[in-house]
Amino acid sequence: MAKQTEADSAAGGFPDSLSLAAQTHGRYRKRRRRFAAAVSLTQIIILLAFVALWEVAGRFKWIDVLLFSYPSKIWTQIVQDFANGSIWPHLGMTVGETVVGFFLGTVLGTLLAVMIWWSEFLARVLDPYMVVFNSMPKVALGPLFIVGFGPGFTAIVATTLSITVIITTLVVYNSFREVDPNYVKVVRVFGGSKSVIFRTVILPASFPAIVSTLKVNVGMAWVGVIVGEFLVSKVGLGYLIIYGFQVFNFTLVMSSLLIIAVVATLMYKAVVFLERKLLRRL
Repeated sequence: MAKQTEADSAAGGFPDSLSLAAQTHGRYRKRRRRFAAAVSLTQIIILLAFVALWEVAGRFKWIDVLLFSYPSKIWTQIVQDFANGSIWPHLGMTVGETVVGFFLGTVLGTLLAVMIWWSEFLARVLDPYMVVFNSMPKVALGPLFIVGFGPGFTAIVATTLSITVIITTLVVYNSFREVDPNYVKVVRVFGGSKSVIFRTVILPASFPAIVSTLKVNVGMAWVGVIVGEFLVSKVGLGYLIIYGFQVFNFTLVMSSLLIIAVVATLMYKAVVFLERKLLRRL
């Protein structure tokens, strides 16, 4: 009878343990939610305080309004540009160039990383060139692209690719090299070819790094497009910035920068959402 009582007590203790674990996990999730809410609230407060201080400084002439403008004036410029439709061709052109440069840079950079991993000879040959090209200021290549492809969409995309391809190649190739060699040895022991090793070991292990490269390429693509538009474009947000400087309309400059920041943030958030979806399926 005593033994049965002890067994019942032990059996009853297991659900109690599960309940305690669930309660602990619930408290942990609540703390994380409160922490995330506190972070978001602090970020909003800092942003609002900065905008308010900037507005007050502009209204009371504490800063040079000609150079720095102020938020309400910038907002009026943005609303006016969207209302009369003048901003749409510039926004469409810049976003189109960025998306093309982002997509091609990621794809071509990943394919080049695969080729370098596949051939040790090619890796040895290209290694010094990749180091030199990565250290070279890409802005210096802009005039060459303009002469080679003509002033327009192709030259700007080429400028963007000069940044995104090399970054993608280096990041993805290094992720290939950092895969645990023991996994590769296991596949080789069972007679797996190089294609099998890549398909079953290298690519799955490096997939998170490849997806994370998308986030890096968002910023790199925007840098390449804006630099290209600075050099050659007659349409685009980069062109509006240069034009604003030329005519001393710094409100136009600030409004263009704000639009770039908003669109780039939305694009980055979309990539983060895609990353979570893809990694969740792994």
